[in-house]
Amino acid sequence: MSDGDLDALRAQRMSQLQSQFGGGGGNDAEKQQAQQEQMRAQEEMKHSILSQVLDQQARARLNTLKVSKPEKAQMFENMVIRMAQMGQVRGKLDDAQFVSILESVNAQMPQSKSTVKYDRRRAAIDSDDDEDYGC
Repeated sequence: MSDGDLDALRAQRMSQLQSQFGGGGGNDAEKQQAQQEQMRAQEEMKHSILSQVLDQQARARLNTLKVSKPEKAQMFENMVIRMAQMGQVRGKLDDAQFVSILESVNAQMPQSKSTVKYDRRRAAIDSDDDEDYGC
């Protein structure tokens, strides 16, 4: 194949990919901006629901949880929002109810068990002798 043929194939493949994934590069910025706007609107809606459902102490505890364990806080927020949308929450959740829901979130999260494995054989094969200390 000559260079002209390769260039023609590349151009054809590029046009196929562009048509498959939504056109040229000009729309990418608009799509990204629309997606950011949608994410911002979802975040605002989530914060408004949480402010309606949680009292002040529960909000403070949630903010503390966000700092220490963000993935657990995210699961908790999603669970509380789902409960509020289904009508399972009556009034505002206080701190005790927050803790009980958080315990159920803890039960759902996968527990990671960390283990430390120490290989004692390497300590026994030490090339340095104790006699070197006197020199």
